[in-house]
Amino acid sequence: MSQAEAENTPFWLKDNFAPVFEETTAENLTVRGTIPDALNGRLLRNGANPQTGESLHWFLGNGMLHGVEISEGSANWYRNRYVKTPLYLNPDADIMSGLGDMSMSAANTHVMKHAGKILALEEGHWPFEVSNDLETVGPHNYGGKLPGAMTAHPKICAETGEMLAFGYGMAPPYLTYYRVSKNGELVQVEEIEVPGATMVHDFNVTRNHVIFMDLPAVWNLEGMADNGLPIVWDESYGARLGVMPRNGGNADVTWYDIEPCYVFHPLNAYESGSDLVLDVCRMDDTMKPGSSSEPKLTRWTIKTAEGRVEETQLDDRMVDFPRVADRVVGLKHQYGYCAAFAKGAPFGQGLIKYDVDSGTSEYRDLEGGQASEPVFVANPDGTDEDDGWVLSYVYQPERDKSEVLILNGQDITGEPAAVIELPVRVPAGFHGNWVSDDDCRS
Repeated sequence: MSQAEAENTPFWLKDNFAPVFEETTAENLTVRGTIPDALNGRLLRNGANPQTGESLHWFLGNGMLHGVEISEGSANWYRNRYVKTPLYLNPDADIMSGLGDMSMSAANTHVMKHAGKILALEEGHWPFEVSNDLETVGPHNYGGKLPGAMTAHPKICAETGEMLAFGYGMAPPYLTYYRVSKNGELVQVEEIEVPGATMVHDFNVTRNHVIFMDLPAVWNLEGMADNGLPIVWDESYGARLGVMPRNGGNADVTWYDIEPCYVFHPLNAYESGSDLVLDVCRMDDTMKPGSSSEPKLTRWTIKTAEGRVEETQLDDRMVDFPRVADRVVGLKHQYGYCAAFAKGAPFGQGLIKYDVDSGTSEYRDLEGGQASEPVFVANPDGTDEDDGWVLSYVYQPERDKSEVLILNGQDITGEPAAVIELPVRVPAGFHGNWVSDDDCRS
């Protein structure tokens, strides 16, 4: 690619954002160091990977799953597979014109397992089920009970095993809440009243509540001209947080006004007496022409007894893709893990571990490597919240290939436990999860 071509190519189509086209299977991967014996399962990751090599926006490319299987100290295989949705099978189709067809998904944002099914997720359509080997099974609409789109960011309750989710749309109902039992049955569907159609990317859960983020990224077809998505920033819409009991409905929602902002991803939320504490990656805005708003770790404390929200910035560094241990989702957390960024620099220059109780952090400089979302895997024999490992797909530009970095969760700055060398490049993508051997067999 010439310099002129590079300058005119959007970031999501070049460097390590550029798609890879070949589906690869590689076995008996090279490992530097020693993979912990207790680490048995698969590290899965999803991301936008346009099959034609062209896409109007980073969020719109076809989903491609990447996976590495680890067992008994060995890295058995790596494979990548497109999620073969109708959109993939019909490459000339327009994802925007197919918004009414809930199977016309890119399935490109997240991947997780719940109730025996691995789901590739994208917020505008139904989930797509894939096999343990990442082959596409088909759309999953909970036996016809799912009325519309479902978020790419459901939350699995650490205590009950149920999955909490929502969907949003361009036409009423603009926001719909879902609750799925631990056995995979959609048991609750609730329409939530909001003033209009907005991009609701993620939400928050606690032991007894869900908290919706109704923020001013507003659906508007004119936005396509500015940013490739039909979304514009409109502060006149307002910004607020909606607190609802997990088994409640629209009449039970209490709304709290906040300053206009946007959050793609929260770290976690929990209850503290009558207060609700939300740690989020807050931006001043999004989809705003000329703006380069940076996500920064911020705490919202909803003072329910006083009817207000306190806001405290916890860090001034640019961070996103936040994660906590699965065992504390919706519960009090002490530790969180994020990818760290620098303005104008490549994707994920480092990884950060936060201790939100002490207000301290540890930073691991990847020294030229580019990290994806860190995933924490708990030591099954451990009791401390941070006893486990932090795993991330890391791209190494000098080799033009990627690797899986395995760090000690209690010392992310120390020598890696192991590095798994991959035979190909894994493009900068979005989200993923660890699926244990036990989960693979369920």
